[in-house]
Amino acid sequence: MIQVCYQKRGNVWYGTAVQDNQVVATCFSTKEPDLKRLIARLPEDAGFQVLEEPDKFLANVLGGLEDCFNGKNREKCGLDVRMHQLSSYTKKVLNCTGLVPVGYVTTYGAIAKVVGGSARSVGRVEASNPVPLLIPCHRVVRSDLSVGGYGYGEQTKMEILQREDRGYEESKELKVDDKELVLFPVKWVKQKHGEL
Repeated sequence: MIQVCYQKRGNVWYGTAVQDNQVVATCFSTKEPDLKRLIARLPEDAGFQVLEEPDKFLANVLGGLEDCFNGKNREKCGLDVRMHQLSSYTKKVLNCTGLVPVGYVTTYGAIAKVVGGSARSVGRVEASNPVPLLIPCHRVVRSDLSVGGYGYGEQTKMEILQREDRGYEESKELKVDDKELVLFPVKWVKQKHGEL
């Protein structure tokens, strides 16, 4: 049985679904709880129960989501994301996305060069990411380094990226399998209308 919990921390609602100490789905909202979005990310025909109060594991996941939203580095928080229900291509894209560190972004095309497929196919996977914030799809932008789409809105994506800015000045490459994933400092990301 999947356990679902939603909790307000500060001014943001965070939601997660977990089973057997694995994170199945996450979501967040700056307006009101979005249980519908969270339930839509669960595997089809999955039984679930909504808990009023989180247990220790759920509280840790909710805290991780809050830290990620606020720009803190939670890459090594030890949360295991359940991906067995996803296609092998989706797993490749999301695993690659999960390697993009705080303070950097990459592009849809750069991920496609590492895992195969096209920038568009990578974009479709990112749009269906079942665990936003934990797998940082917000760190994937367009090839011209404009912010690009985001299920929670471009402005929210840009705000999260700005909180993650660590002042890096140089691009770098990350070795993924036997390929190079190009990373760009967050400060290079353009807002709407080409503004930096």
